[in-house]
Amino acid sequence: MSMSHVRSARLGSLTLARSSISARLASGCGSPGPGLAKHADPYRAIDRQADPAQFVDILESRGRAPSQVRLRRRFLRFAGLRPGWEVLEVGSGTGVLCRDLARMVGARGHVIGVDPSRVFVAAARRLAREDGLGRRIDFRVGDGARLRLPADRFDCALAVTVLLHVHDPAAIVAELVRVTRPGGVVGLQDQDLGTLVLDHPDRALTRRIVDGVARRNYVEPLSGRTLMRRLVEQGLTRVRLRTDVYQDTSYEPFTRGLIERRARHAVEFGIVAARAAARWVAEVERSVAEGRFFLTLNFYGAVGVKPAPRGGSSP
Repeated sequence: MSMSHVRSARLGSLTLARSSISARLASGCGSPGPGLAKHADPYRAIDRQADPAQFVDILESRGRAPSQVRLRRRFLRFAGLRPGWEVLEVGSGTGVLCRDLARMVGARGHVIGVDPSRVFVAAARRLAREDGLGRRIDFRVGDGARLRLPADRFDCALAVTVLLHVHDPAAIVAELVRVTRPGGVVGLQDQDLGTLVLDHPDRALTRRIVDGVARRNYVEPLSGRTLMRRLVEQGLTRVRLRTDVYQDTSYEPFTRGLIERRARHAVEFGIVAARAAARWVAEVERSVAEGRFFLTLNFYGAVGVKPAPRGGSSP
């Protein structure tokens, strides 16, 4: 097939996509629905969603994206994971990160993943078994702010892309510190939605949609910039920060979902009219077709060491 035919086919598929998206947006009321409360983040109540299985697919699709693989594995190396460690992940979702952790700590290590969603935990167990890692990972339903785990147990405790979703991030971090052994590592990683950059000709509309939806959807949309402070406030030592940039010029599934959800929510929350949201998405799709799409988003990772009790020493 010639390049011109490839380009025509691509433009045709994008035109259909734009029409479909525009139709969905146009069917919206353009004002907040009766059940749309502030912080209407579906990840805070997965099991109460109409179709929770779709979020399993979303997390797994995102987890397979090469850019996301690089982001999380760079952070795990930064945290200094070692073979034989026992590691906890709070907010483990479908177990994408836990499966990486299990491979890193090896057969002598062990991983526990805790998540409030029964749907996610069931999926995580199944996917771990399918990967031959079922015996190395223990997935549990639980609240990260009230862990049913003993103090000073884990070599490393992590919360990755979790704190922007919760009302009391300090409680989560305090629990991570409590269950980590003296000398062990506590690690946090989160995106910071204030750093999202999209090359779009209508910059005012872009900021209105991106910032407006972030404020309505998430408890702490700027979570990434708070991570280092949160570890320092918990008394950790040797606190370090790593900045990674999610970069997309090809419109990966993670980015496509992000853009389409922002447009849909902007209409549902009454931030913009359906026609404006459809126009915004159409321009994004046009930039993809013309090979000039550009989006970046900063992810920040912070790690610290739990100090030994006064008068004691780290094991």
